[in-house]
Amino acid sequence: SSSVSSSSSSSSSSSSSSLSWYQPSVSTTWQWQLSGAINTSYEVDLYDIDLFDTPQSTIDDLHARGIKVICYFSAGSYEEWREDALDFPQEALGNDLSGWPGERWLDIRNEEIHAIMRERLDLAKTKGCDGVEPDNVDGYTNNPGFDFDANDQLAYNIFLAESAHERDLSIALKNDLGQIGTLIEYFDFAVNEQCHEYDECELLEPFIQAGKAVFNAEYNERYENEETLKLLCEDARLRSFQTLYLPSNLNDKFRVSCAVRNE
Repeated sequence: SSSVSSSSSSSSSSSSSSLSWYQPSVSTTWQWQLSGAINTSYEVDLYDIDLFDTPQSTIDDLHARGIKVICYFSAGSYEEWREDALDFPQEALGNDLSGWPGERWLDIRNEEIHAIMRERLDLAKTKGCDGVEPDNVDGYTNNPGFDFDANDQLAYNIFLAESAHERDLSIALKNDLGQIGTLIEYFDFAVNEQCHEYDECELLEPFIQAGKAVFNAEYNERYENEETLKLLCEDARLRSFQTLYLPSNLNDKFRVSCAVRNE
Protein backbone atom coordinates (compact mmCIF):
# COMPACT_ATOMS: atom_id res chain seq x y z
CA SER A 1 0.00 0.00 0.00
CA SER A 2 1.28 3.45 -0.76
CA SER A 3 1.75 5.74 2.19
CA VAL A 4 1.37 9.47 2.12
CA SER A 5 4.52 11.24 3.20
CA SER A 6 4.08 13.71 6.02
CA SER A 7 5.25 16.60 3.87
CA SER A 8 2.47 16.25 1.31
CA SER A 9 -1.00 17.11 2.49
CA SER A 10 -3.44 14.25 2.31
CA SER A 11 -6.97 14.76 1.06
CA SER A 12 -8.97 16.86 3.43
CA SER A 13 -11.69 15.17 5.47
CA SER A 14 -12.78 18.44 7.05
CA SER A 15 -12.79 21.99 5.83
CA SER A 16 -10.91 23.20 8.90
CA SER A 17 -7.89 20.98 8.36
CA SER A 18 -5.83 19.42 5.61
CA LEU A 19 -5.12 16.39 7.81
CA SER A 20 -7.39 13.35 7.74
CA TRP A 21 -6.72 12.06 11.27
CA TYR A 22 -8.19 13.26 14.56
CA GLN A 23 -6.61 16.33 16.13
CA PRO A 24 -7.74 17.26 19.65
CA SER A 25 -8.18 20.98 20.14
CA VAL A 26 -6.75 22.93 23.07
CA SER A 27 -10.17 22.84 24.78
CA THR A 28 -10.60 19.04 24.54
CA THR A 29 -11.39 17.44 27.91
CA TRP A 30 -10.02 14.03 28.82
CA GLN A 31 -9.81 11.07 31.17
CA TRP A 32 -6.74 8.84 31.60
CA GLN A 33 -7.07 5.34 33.02
CA LEU A 34 -4.55 2.59 32.32
CA SER A 35 -5.39 -0.01 34.98
CA GLY A 36 -8.54 -1.63 36.33
CA ALA A 37 -11.95 -1.87 34.67
CA ILE A 38 -12.44 1.37 32.75
CA ASN A 39 -14.92 3.78 34.33
CA THR A 40 -16.67 5.14 31.24
CA SER A 41 -19.01 7.48 33.12
CA TYR A 42 -17.04 10.73 32.74
CA GLU A 43 -18.50 13.37 30.45
CA VAL A 44 -15.33 14.17 28.55
CA ASP A 45 -14.30 14.46 24.90
CA LEU A 46 -11.52 11.89 24.98
CA TYR A 47 -10.40 8.77 26.87
CA ASP A 48 -6.75 7.62 26.97
CA ILE A 49 -6.78 3.87 27.75
CA ASP A 50 -4.57 0.80 27.31
CA LEU A 51 -4.27 -0.61 23.78
CA PHE A 52 -4.01 -4.25 24.87
CA ASP A 53 -6.12 -4.44 28.02
CA THR A 54 -9.16 -2.46 26.92
CA PRO A 55 -11.97 -4.66 25.60
CA GLN A 56 -13.28 -3.82 22.14
CA SER A 57 -16.73 -3.30 23.70
CA THR A 58 -15.37 -0.44 25.83
CA ILE A 59 -13.95 1.34 22.80
CA ASP A 60 -17.22 0.79 20.92
CA ASP A 61 -19.28 2.10 23.86
CA LEU A 62 -17.19 5.26 24.11
CA HIS A 63 -17.46 5.85 20.37
CA ALA A 64 -21.23 5.38 20.55
CA ARG A 65 -21.30 8.34 22.94
CA GLY A 66 -19.18 10.47 20.62
CA ILE A 67 -16.04 10.13 22.75
CA LYS A 68 -12.64 9.83 21.05
CA VAL A 69 -10.32 7.01 22.13
CA ILE A 70 -6.54 7.29 22.44
CA CYS A 71 -4.76 3.95 22.92
CA TYR A 72 -1.71 3.72 25.15
CA PHE A 73 1.26 1.41 24.56
CA SER A 74 4.92 1.55 25.45
CA ALA A 75 7.11 2.25 22.43
CA GLY A 76 10.40 2.53 24.31
CA SER A 77 10.20 -0.36 26.75
CA TYR A 78 9.59 -4.11 26.79
CA GLU A 79 6.85 -5.31 29.14
CA GLU A 80 7.07 -9.03 29.85
CA TRP A 81 3.29 -9.46 30.30
CA ARG A 82 2.19 -8.16 26.89
CA GLU A 83 0.71 -10.56 24.36
CA ASP A 84 3.48 -9.79 21.83
CA ALA A 85 6.34 -10.10 24.36
CA LEU A 86 7.82 -13.15 22.61
CA ASP A 87 8.30 -11.10 19.43
CA PHE A 88 11.03 -8.95 21.01
CA PRO A 89 14.64 -9.88 20.16
CA GLN A 90 16.84 -10.51 23.23
CA GLU A 91 19.60 -8.23 21.96
CA ALA A 92 17.20 -5.28 21.93
CA LEU A 93 16.30 -5.61 25.64
CA GLY A 94 18.24 -3.24 27.88
CA ASN A 95 18.26 -2.15 31.50
CA ASP A 96 15.28 -2.47 33.84
CA LEU A 97 13.03 0.56 34.23
CA SER A 98 13.48 1.72 37.79
CA GLY A 99 10.31 1.13 39.78
CA TRP A 100 8.56 -0.86 37.05
CA PRO A 101 9.06 -4.64 37.55
CA GLY A 102 9.13 -6.72 34.38
CA GLU A 103 9.86 -3.72 32.17
CA ARG A 104 13.11 -3.05 30.29
CA TRP A 105 14.35 -0.30 27.98
CA LEU A 106 14.51 -1.09 24.27
CA ASP A 107 17.19 -0.46 21.67
CA ILE A 108 15.09 1.86 19.53
CA ARG A 109 17.55 1.55 16.63
CA ASN A 110 16.67 -2.13 16.14
CA GLU A 111 14.63 -2.79 12.98
CA GLU A 112 12.71 -5.64 14.63
CA ILE A 113 11.51 -3.17 17.28
CA HIS A 114 10.26 -0.90 14.49
CA ALA A 115 8.35 -3.85 13.00
CA ILE A 116 6.72 -4.66 16.36
CA MET A 117 5.63 -1.03 16.77
CA ARG A 118 4.11 -1.03 13.28
CA GLU A 119 2.10 -4.10 14.31
CA ARG A 120 0.95 -2.32 17.47
CA LEU A 121 -0.20 0.61 15.38
CA ASP A 122 -2.03 -1.84 13.12
CA LEU A 123 -3.75 -3.23 16.24
CA ALA A 124 -4.74 0.28 17.28
CA LYS A 125 -6.24 0.83 13.84
CA THR A 126 -8.06 -2.52 13.95
CA LYS A 127 -9.54 -1.78 17.37
CA GLY A 128 -10.82 1.58 16.13
CA CYS A 129 -8.56 3.82 18.22
CA ASP A 130 -8.62 7.44 17.06
CA GLY A 131 -5.01 7.90 18.09
CA VAL A 132 -2.15 6.53 20.16
CA GLU A 133 -0.02 7.49 23.15
CA PRO A 134 3.37 5.78 22.78
CA ASP A 135 5.18 5.86 26.14
CA ASN A 136 8.86 5.93 27.11
CA VAL A 137 10.03 7.85 24.05
CA ASP A 138 12.76 9.65 25.99
CA GLY A 139 15.08 6.72 26.71
CA TYR A 140 18.11 8.76 25.68
CA THR A 141 17.69 10.86 28.86
CA ASN A 142 17.63 7.74 31.04
CA ASN A 143 19.95 4.74 31.43
CA PRO A 144 18.65 2.34 28.78
CA GLY A 145 21.73 0.14 28.54
CA PHE A 146 22.40 1.19 24.95
CA ASP A 147 24.45 4.07 23.59
CA PHE A 148 21.76 5.66 21.45
CA ASP A 149 21.66 9.45 21.56
CA ALA A 150 19.25 12.36 21.08
CA ASN A 151 19.41 12.05 17.29
CA ASP A 152 18.50 8.36 17.46
CA GLN A 153 15.56 9.28 19.70
CA LEU A 154 14.40 11.96 17.28
CA ALA A 155 14.57 9.52 14.37
CA TYR A 156 12.58 6.91 16.29
CA ASN A 157 9.93 9.34 17.47
CA ILE A 158 9.49 10.74 13.97
CA PHE A 159 9.20 7.15 12.70
CA LEU A 160 6.40 6.55 15.22
CA ALA A 161 4.57 9.74 14.23
CA GLU A 162 4.79 9.10 10.50
CA SER A 163 3.76 5.46 10.95
CA ALA A 164 0.72 6.56 12.97
CA HIS A 165 -0.27 9.14 10.39
CA GLU A 166 0.07 6.59 7.57
CA ARG A 167 -2.70 4.73 9.39
CA ASP A 168 -4.78 7.89 9.92
CA LEU A 169 -4.06 7.76 13.66
CA SER A 170 -3.46 10.81 15.80
CA ILE A 171 -0.33 10.62 17.98
CA ALA A 172 0.72 12.12 21.31
CA LEU A 173 4.21 13.18 22.26
CA LYS A 174 4.64 11.74 25.76
CA ASN A 175 6.93 13.84 27.95
CA ASP A 176 10.29 14.12 26.02
CA LEU A 177 10.26 17.85 26.74
CA GLY A 178 13.76 18.50 25.43
CA GLN A 179 12.81 17.61 21.86
CA ILE A 180 9.51 19.47 21.51
CA GLY A 181 11.07 22.14 19.29
CA THR A 182 11.84 19.56 16.61
CA LEU A 183 8.96 17.16 17.18
CA ILE A 184 5.99 19.52 17.49
CA GLU A 185 5.36 19.52 13.75
CA TYR A 186 5.13 15.71 13.74
CA PHE A 187 2.90 15.21 16.79
CA ASP A 188 -0.76 16.17 17.19
CA PHE A 189 -0.90 16.78 20.95
CA ALA A 190 1.11 16.31 24.14
CA VAL A 191 0.60 14.00 27.11
CA ASN A 192 2.67 15.10 30.08
CA GLU A 193 3.28 13.95 33.62
CA GLN A 194 3.94 16.45 36.38
CA CYS A 195 5.10 19.54 34.50
CA HIS A 196 3.64 21.66 37.32
CA GLU A 197 5.45 19.56 39.92
CA TYR A 198 8.81 19.94 38.16
CA ASP A 199 8.30 23.50 36.90
CA GLU A 200 8.55 22.43 33.25
CA CYS A 201 5.19 23.55 31.89
CA GLU A 202 6.59 26.41 29.80
CA LEU A 203 8.39 23.81 27.67
CA LEU A 204 4.98 22.53 26.53
CA GLU A 205 3.58 25.91 25.54
CA PRO A 206 4.59 25.56 21.87
CA PHE A 207 1.81 22.95 21.58
CA ILE A 208 -0.78 25.46 22.78
CA GLN A 209 0.64 28.12 20.45
CA ALA A 210 0.23 25.65 17.58
CA GLY A 211 -3.41 25.01 18.57
CA LYS A 212 -2.62 21.52 19.88
CA ALA A 213 -3.89 20.11 23.18
CA VAL A 214 -1.70 19.57 26.24
CA PHE A 215 -3.02 16.79 28.49
CA ASN A 216 -1.26 16.88 31.85
CA ALA A 217 -1.49 14.66 34.94
CA GLU A 218 -0.23 15.54 38.42
CA TYR A 219 0.28 12.91 41.13
CA ASN A 220 1.62 14.65 44.25
CA GLU A 221 -0.59 14.11 47.31
CA ARG A 222 -0.24 17.78 48.26
CA TYR A 223 -2.96 18.49 45.70
CA GLU A 224 -5.43 16.93 48.12
CA ASN A 225 -5.14 20.29 49.89
CA GLU A 226 -7.87 22.55 48.55
CA GLU A 227 -5.70 25.68 48.41
CA THR A 228 -2.81 23.91 46.66
CA LEU A 229 -5.23 22.38 44.17
CA LYS A 230 -6.78 25.78 43.50
CA LEU A 231 -3.37 27.22 42.64
CA LEU A 232 -2.59 24.24 40.41
CA CYS A 233 -5.83 24.66 38.49
CA GLU A 234 -5.37 28.42 38.13
CA ASP A 235 -1.93 27.83 36.62
CA ALA A 236 -3.25 25.11 34.32
CA ARG A 237 -6.10 27.33 33.08
CA LEU A 238 -3.77 30.26 32.45
CA ARG A 239 -1.72 27.98 30.21
CA SER A 240 -4.82 26.38 28.59
CA PHE A 241 -3.58 22.96 29.76
CA GLN A 242 -6.01 20.11 30.43
CA THR A 243 -4.65 19.15 33.85
CA LEU A 244 -5.93 16.30 36.00
CA TYR A 245 -4.94 15.27 39.52
CA LEU A 246 -4.89 11.45 39.42
CA PRO A 247 -3.51 8.42 41.28
CA SER A 248 -0.06 7.57 39.92
CA ASN A 249 -1.10 4.08 38.85
CA LEU A 250 -3.97 5.60 36.85
CA ASN A 251 -6.60 3.23 38.26
CA ASP A 252 -9.45 5.80 38.64
CA LYS A 253 -9.38 5.63 42.45
CA PHE A 254 -9.98 9.39 42.30
CA ARG A 255 -10.05 12.16 39.71
CA VAL A 256 -9.92 15.92 40.03
CA SER A 257 -10.13 17.97 36.85
CA CYS A 258 -8.96 21.55 36.40
CA ALA A 259 -11.02 21.84 33.23
CA VAL A 260 -14.25 22.81 34.97
CA ARG A 261 -14.32 24.69 38.25
CA ASN A 262 -17.14 22.81 39.92
CA GLU A 263 -16.47 19.30 38.62
